[in-house]
Amino acid sequence: MNIQLRERPGAAKAAVAKTAIADCDIHPARATKTELYPYLAKRWHDHLETYQEHPYQGMMEGPPYPKAQPNASRRDAYPPEGGPQGSSLSFMQKQHLDPNNVVLGVLNPLRTGQGLRNHDLAAAICSAINDWQIEKWTSQDSRLKGSVVVANEDGVTAAKEIRRRANDRNFVQVLLLSRNVEPLGQRRYWPIYEAAEEAGLPIGVHAFGFGGNPITASGWPSYYIEEMVGHSQCQQTALASLVLEGVFERFPKLNMIMVEAGFGWAPSLAWRLDRCWERLKSEVPHVKRLPSEYIREHIWWTTQPMEDPERRDHLLDVIGWIGWDKLLFATDYPHWDFDEPSRVLPVGVSDANRDAFFLGNARKVYGIA
Repeated sequence: MNIQLRERPGAAKAAVAKTAIADCDIHPARATKTELYPYLAKRWHDHLETYQEHPYQGMMEGPPYPKAQPNASRRDAYPPEGGPQGSSLSFMQKQHLDPNNVVLGVLNPLRTGQGLRNHDLAAAICSAINDWQIEKWTSQDSRLKGSVVVANEDGVTAAKEIRRRANDRNFVQVLLLSRNVEPLGQRRYWPIYEAAEEAGLPIGVHAFGFGGNPITASGWPSYYIEEMVGHSQCQQTALASLVLEGVFERFPKLNMIMVEAGFGWAPSLAWRLDRCWERLKSEVPHVKRLPSEYIREHIWWTTQPMEDPERRDHLLDVIGWIGWDKLLFATDYPHWDFDEPSRVLPVGVSDANRDAFFLGNARKVYGIA
C-alpha cells in the first residue's frame, strides 16, 4: 500500500485508542554526514574524508538505482528542523510512534558499513552505528529497540560484535541484507549464525544490499520498478541457500525474519524446494527434512510490502499456509511505500490473529515479555 498521509483532525486520538502495535521495520537516518564521527576512531575520520567508502558495487555510494524520493522516503517525512527523513526522533514520535500507538519499534538502519570492501572500516562503522542507535534512539525512547548491525562479509568479526551486544537490552535482533557477495547459506556467514543462536537473537534479513552482483540472474535491469519487484527474488535466493546449505540443521535454535520483500511467494518456493528435494536429496544429505518444514519452523515474515491480490481471500490463503503466528506487522517508515496500520489487514480477521499480528508475534520472536 503506497500512500502519503495527510493531517486529519482527531486522527491521533482515534489511533491511540486502538490496538497497540509493534512496527518491525523502522529506518532511522543520520542527520548529517559526520554524525557517526563521535563513535569512530580519528583514523576513520581521516580515511572517510580522503577515500570515502567503497562497497562491493561500482558506484561510490548509494543504491544502483535512483529512488522515487530521496532515500526512498515520503515527501511529508522531512523533519521541520531539517535533515533527512527518519533523522529526527521527536518528529518520528509525532508523526508515527504516538498516533499509531507503536509500543515496540524495531530499528533497521540501512546506510551502514555492511557491504564495504575494506572489512576493518566496515566493522568500525557497524559498531559505530550500534552505539549511535543506543545514544540517539533507544536510550531516548524505550519503545524503540535496535538491530545489531555487523560487517556481514567478515563472519568472524561480525560474530564478535554480536557477542559484544548479546546481553544489551537495547537490541532485539541481528541485521543482515539479502544481497551479499555470496548466497547467505554459504559458510563464510556461519560464524554470524553461531553467535546469533548463542545470544538468542533472531536475524533480520532485510531487502537490498551491496554484494556487487546484478539483482537478476541475467544481468542489470533497466528500471527502478524492477529493483523493487526484485527484492522478493533476492530473498528467495537467500532463503533457498539457507535451507539447502543446512544452516537450520547446524543451528537448530536460529530464527530468521524476512524483512521488506513480501511473503506471497513463500508457499510456491517451498513447494518447488520440496519437489526437487524429494528427487535430489542424495546431493544434500545434511538436509534431513522437507525444506518447507525448515521454512515454517524457522522463518518469520514482515508484512511490508503486503501483497494485494484481486481476491483478498487469496491473501488469507497464503497467510494460512505461513501461519498467523509467523507474521509481523511493519510500516517501513519513513519510506514512500509505508503501510498504514488501519488499512493493512483484510476484513474478517479474528481478534486473536489480529492481536498476534500487531504485537504478540513480535514479542515472541524478539523475546520481549
